[in-house]
Amino acid sequence: MKTFAPLAALGGAALLLSACGSADDASTEASADTVEMPADEALSAVTDEAVADPDATATDAPATDAEVEAGAEQAADAAANVAAEAAAAAEAASE
Repeated sequence: MKTFAPLAALGGAALLLSACGSADDASTEASADTVEMPADEALSAVTDEAVADPDATATDAPATDAEVEAGAEQAADAAANVAAEAAAAAEAASE
């Protein structure tokens, strides 16, 4: 009996939520009028074409192989430090 009351309350809540929705015609598709239409209206007056910027890059390429190797070594050292800290934390937690 203790498990029946929560299940009945959950079922009642589900029925209540399903009754709150209204769908007069199920064949009509939903449209996002609140976002796309104002955005389209705001951009309708823009006639300029996009221009590529050859100087714009996400990251600068390393100049030499030595810089690449140094970066790889720094990443390996950082990974080793993190692994050592994790191992120490796991060992401290188990004690």
